[in-house]
Amino acid sequence: MNGTITTWFQDKGFGFIKDENGDNRYFHVIKVANPELIKKNAAVTFQPTTNNKGLSAYAVKVVPDSKYIFIAGERIKLTSIKSFLVYSEEVPVDAPIDKENTVLSVGALLNNIRPKTAAQSGEMRSLKKLAITTFHGSTLIFSEDEIDIDATVKLLKV
Repeated sequence: MNGTITTWFQDKGFGFIKDENGDNRYFHVIKVANPELIKKNAAVTFQPTTNNKGLSAYAVKVVPDSKYIFIAGERIKLTSIKSFLVYSEEVPVDAPIDKENTVLSVGALLNNIRPKTAAQSGEMRSLKKLAITTFHGSTLIFSEDEIDIDATVKLLKV
């Protein structure tokens, strides 16, 4: 079963897990496979059980935080990101989306279902972009037509 640590009393060696059904379960540090990773809001897997005091968990395993982020098919190691920048660029309104390489995103879907305006050839629109620079010297650029820029920035700030 999956859950999240909601409370952790390090000095007492126990805490509580909210399971996938919304129930709170007691756990003790001796029932945790990797106790060094215990922290509040950490994701866990465990075996559910009950004891004379109520719901509890054993064979608890804390799921380690991911060291990678996946953006538009690119796997980027979080520790290799030197910096990132969100900016806007003026592009032609009728610029086509590269349908071969784009990832299904809200931006791409909205562009397909939005009523087409009578855009004049040569008109421009503002396109939000995210540039990620790595310590290896490469720069990856993604547009709002490919990814959800705001959601990705939240992941990068963690």
